[in-house]
Amino acid sequence: MSDLLARHRAVMPNWMALYYNEPIEIVSGKGNRVVDADGKSYLDFFAGILTNMIGYDVPEVREAVERQLATGVVHTSTLYLLRTQVELAEKIARLSGIPDAKVFFTNSGTEANETALLLATYARGSDQVLAMRQSYHGRSFGAISVTSNRAWKNNSLSPLNVHFLHGADRHLTQFRGMSDADYIAACVDDLRHVLATAVAGNVAALIAEPVQGVGGFTAAPDGLFAAYKEVLDEEGILFVSDEVQTGWGRTGSAFFGIQNHGVTPDMMTFAKGLGNGFAVGGVVARGDLMDGLPAIGVSTFGGNPISMAAANATLDYVLDHDLQSNAARTGDILISGLREAAGRLAVVGDVRGRGLMFAVDLVDPATGAPAPALAARFMEETKKLGLLAGKGGLYGSTLRMAPPLTITEDEAREGLGILVTALETVDDEAR
Repeated sequence: MSDLLARHRAVMPNWMALYYNEPIEIVSGKGNRVVDADGKSYLDFFAGILTNMIGYDVPEVREAVERQLATGVVHTSTLYLLRTQVELAEKIARLSGIPDAKVFFTNSGTEANETALLLATYARGSDQVLAMRQSYHGRSFGAISVTSNRAWKNNSLSPLNVHFLHGADRHLTQFRGMSDADYIAACVDDLRHVLATAVAGNVAALIAEPVQGVGGFTAAPDGLFAAYKEVLDEEGILFVSDEVQTGWGRTGSAFFGIQNHGVTPDMMTFAKGLGNGFAVGGVVARGDLMDGLPAIGVSTFGGNPISMAAANATLDYVLDHDLQSNAARTGDILISGLREAAGRLAVVGDVRGRGLMFAVDLVDPATGAPAPALAARFMEETKKLGLLAGKGGLYGSTLRMAPPLTITEDEAREGLGILVTALETVDDEAR
């Protein structure tokens, strides 16, 4: 055991997970690669859990932060006007498509979702919330209550009265083999049944990830949330799209994940990639909802000058370089290549994804059951071959990957080669 690992285990909580049998310390990065303390280089296909969205050592971001540091002001609080905060809010409000939108900045996606839940429950005068099965919305008390994954829930206590819906669980027996249209119809029937049987009076909101992150990049078929929203609108139920992982063009086919469904939500939450590693999150919502809270509120560190400098530079870079199109182009190389390889690999149960957000389910070749041990073995193999991937899913058997949006076509092909080689090794061993 390394000295740093021993020190980590002595002072950090046991439940704070580390990847790999021999965890690595990342000490430098440039472009879409990082280097560990032993000098080994890796092509990064997980980007700090989708957070280093435009890679490492980006001059535009570094210079924006350095300019702010040179002023001597790294914090003032939201009790004072912050020019860069206003400028970023204007951009996000415009991009969101939400009418009369206003923005509130936080430090993380967890805080953003807490804020959205507060806005919705106050506006509707109800603690009843709908969420999706297999969802993940953060680690706080309220966010855990709308998280539907036992591995991430510490207890059943909740400030909310939550009911979970179908929409990303087509592997279940009752849905297997259904067409998109039939599955959407079944899910809408279930929603109406929940509203007729499980709730009382007003429901505050539905909160949903267009593509589930921790859930293993599972996703509802396009159009499901449009069909859900028709039902929600009948009762005035608000819709919150959790864009913490799907925002800023990552899916390639839309700038925000929910736009793949042709829906404009009442609120969107965001975080992760916007600051390219600097802590920033927030909510963009209809102005009447955002202005509705009666009590005074601030966010001490949310929207601070340093994170705003980084986020403005990052968002400008994404837009100026049309990284949404790059996500579509390079994502197609990776997803189509993995699907082609899957046909000859018994350990691959499914390949799915959109843009630069894609996943592979590993299964026992004999039974087809989820195989978390094989996923762990794959992680060790890609590490050895010089690529960082992620792991998750409902059963811990899903390999999930989300490279920086700046990945080149050559890097996509290089990464694909490593992924296929690692899968072949795991497949050979499993057979």
